[in-house]
Amino acid sequence: MRAHEAGALHAEVGRRGPAWLRSPDDVNELLPQLWPRTAHRDADGVLTVGGIPVTELAADFGTPVFLLDEADFRARCRDFLESFGDADVYYAGKAFLCKAVVRILKEEGLLLDVCSGGELAVALAAGMPGERIALHGNNKSTAELTRAVNAGVGRIVLDSFQEIDRLTAIARERGVRPAVMIRVTVGVEAHTHEYIATAHEDQKFGFSLGGGAAREAIDRILAEDVLDLRGLHSHIGSQIFETDAFELAAHRVLGLQAEIRDRYHVEMPELDLGGGFGIAYTTQDHPRPAAELADALRRIVKVDCDSYGLAVPRLSVEPGRAIVGPAMFTLYQVGTVKDVDGIRTYVSVDGGMSDNIRTALYDASYSATLAGRISPAAPILARVVGKHCESGDIIVKDEFLPADVQPGDLLAVPGTGAYCRSLASNYNHIPRPPVVAVCDGEARVIVRRETEDDLLALDVG
Repeated sequence: MRAHEAGALHAEVGRRGPAWLRSPDDVNELLPQLWPRTAHRDADGVLTVGGIPVTELAADFGTPVFLLDEADFRARCRDFLESFGDADVYYAGKAFLCKAVVRILKEEGLLLDVCSGGELAVALAAGMPGERIALHGNNKSTAELTRAVNAGVGRIVLDSFQEIDRLTAIARERGVRPAVMIRVTVGVEAHTHEYIATAHEDQKFGFSLGGGAAREAIDRILAEDVLDLRGLHSHIGSQIFETDAFELAAHRVLGLQAEIRDRYHVEMPELDLGGGFGIAYTTQDHPRPAAELADALRRIVKVDCDSYGLAVPRLSVEPGRAIVGPAMFTLYQVGTVKDVDGIRTYVSVDGGMSDNIRTALYDASYSATLAGRISPAAPILARVVGKHCESGDIIVKDEFLPADVQPGDLLAVPGTGAYCRSLASNYNHIPRPPVVAVCDGEARVIVRRETEDDLLALDVG
């Protein structure tokens, strides 16, 4: 097939859409697997979340706006905590983090995984105890490591030999013994986008198992005897639905753990299998409940430990997307509707790639629905795009919307809780949207909308 001059996202099949996408019987129906648990249409057909119609939320807070269903977020925290039982559940803060979220995590009993000094600052500012925080990252600076040690961070996941040297020097200087894990790259290809698969050999994260770097890192830490090596860490990627890749990763990591036992007569007490549990963005996604994931991972670890003659280590996991992703959606207002020569209908909204870069970055798929009303019109295949000066400014590549969609309509895109506000930018000098938490008929701003004054305040030229 000849490449499309405007890029791959434009080369799909126009009016037909992807092969799996079918014209719905009811274009107004909300598919529950895509939406927060309190989302529904009220008697007037208006999308409602947390007991508040989105028409009211748009009037009060403007659009675009990220709407977090706090009850749903808390329920997903509890699902993981209860399902994994005596395992440690670290919320992956990179998915979405703010002080209000940290406070909820603290109240619900979850631990927190951060991967930068900025995320650590948010966690500490919101009152998360240092011992309930893990610090990740592939290039942690001396300043970040020092701050983590000073804060009493519960564990630091080491990613390079330079980090081992930096942390060892800091620990010696302060006379402390910080708990650490070694991130191991196990050579497992997760069935996900190349940029979010993190356990194959050719990538920036971790110590290679196949190349021997992981063994060398462990040897160095144990020989120095300054850091408290608690165990091994493996993260194979994101948006993963099956556990077969986890099974292979665990087998290889526990094999290394058995080698360390045989060489040093030391059994490391912990094992972290990361996160990456998938969610439903479209009807093609079939995520597994937290309880099923927990049962499968426990079984996998138990079988391999029995095989290697190891005591079962304390397991930890790092869900982020699986907790916050489905709990949030983005509400936009339609600005223009354009039918392009019978090829497709473009529905432009007042946000775009500055609040959701994932479609352009990962070729991610999303869904959308008319939110402020129901429509009797027949469905048409549309593409939801943003207002940025970029041909790749696409939010939803293909979706059936009512044929009477028009300027002023409210449009909602579910599943935007993870990696949308976190990856948001000021492209075209567009201020980033707010995040509003809704619960039991009340709404509160937890991240305020940026303003042009905010942008100009940074421009000191």
